[in-house]
Amino acid sequence: MAENEIRELLADRTAAMHDKDPERLVAGYADGAVKFDLAPPLRNTGASAEFLEKWFGTFAGPLTYEYHDVEVTESGELAFATSLAKMSAVPAGMSAPFTLWFRSTLCFRRVDGAWRIVHEHNSTPFHMDGSFRAAVELQP
Repeated sequence: MAENEIRELLADRTAAMHDKDPERLVAGYADGAVKFDLAPPLRNTGASAEFLEKWFGTFAGPLTYEYHDVEVTESGELAFATSLAKMSAVPAGMSAPFTLWFRSTLCFRRVDGAWRIVHEHNSTPFHMDGSFRAAVELQP
């Protein structure tokens, strides 16, 4: 069943983030996947193990990465998963971790019989009070 396969992929992504394993993360994407991620730029195409390796290097120790309230919808060769995601880590050179909750939507397509991410969208809401500050203090 697609939902079980997608949930297994999410569990594998969680483990790969914890292990700081860029190759394992990149393996989950289809060629040319479109990413709207938290960090600039506004749009990325493709997943880069090199970028992830550098990004992982900005943290001391493992990352905690979890998906919450996951909902999976599948139709034929396409599926998507919506969730709230939680990431905690200690930035290199710092003594205390941060925790960030954000919204995550992943779109999957069957490629050669396996589900692969073709679109990823992660976002944080921002305060509409004129400050335009990211609302990183929000928790479910």
